[in-house]
Amino acid sequence: MLVTGASGFLGRHLMAASEAGRWETLAPSSGSMDIRSRARVLDEITTWKPQVVVHLAYRRDDRQIIVDGTRNVAEAAAAAGARLIHLSTDVVFAGRERPYTEADATDARIDYGRWKAEAEVVLWQAHPGALAIRTSLLYGTETQLGHAITDVTESLAGHSSTKFFTDEYRCPAHVADVAAAIIALADRPDVHGVLHVAGPQAVSRAELAQAFAAWMGHDPARVPTTSLRESGVQRPARVVLDSSLAAGLGVRCRSLAETLAR
Repeated sequence: MLVTGASGFLGRHLMAASEAGRWETLAPSSGSMDIRSRARVLDEITTWKPQVVVHLAYRRDDRQIIVDGTRNVAEAAAAAGARLIHLSTDVVFAGRERPYTEADATDARIDYGRWKAEAEVVLWQAHPGALAIRTSLLYGTETQLGHAITDVTESLAGHSSTKFFTDEYRCPAHVADVAAAIIALADRPDVHGVLHVAGPQAVSRAELAQAFAAWMGHDPARVPTTSLRESGVQRPARVVLDSSLAAGLGVRCRSLAETLAR
């Protein structure tokens, strides 16, 4: 298994999960395999000929890395005859009241979401058998907590002016669950296209921050909150992923109550 972006939050958890799943992994750094270089990516992946390529590498503000990098990895994985799993996001959608299924057309309103939607298109153009996993806010509860929790810590400590939105809803997923899902799907070439793998409940950013605060032993009432409307921030307000298709495949993310239980 070759993993791009292995040094990232999900990547580190995936590397640990791959060991438990008895996968031999390759984790080229961005310096040794810059995904913006088509020639370099083709050379590296076709030389190694991995059974599976997991594409996690991205930079939120860089279309070239998100779109062109995905195309390069997909072309190389196809040339090597490798299964390809690509990580996508819930913000390929603009937001609405009812949950999104895999059959819904993307309609992103922010650049990152538009670029990730573009990346899905070039993914399947280059590698029709690829799987794109869309997930939501990732958090951890072990040694690596992720930004979702550290943002709360910094805010409560007075080191950040961050406020948490009461009207922005997502489906937070434990990073270890998403890593386990990737491992479970790595040898399932029958599963391709797009799959939603996210938490089972819609939670506001404020509710999520309050749950993290309580888990860390703080008073949830201390969490500073606001709303998207009050702040003037333009981004999707309610993006809820329906993950029932994944559940039918035996892939499940735990609820907040399960992951934060002591």
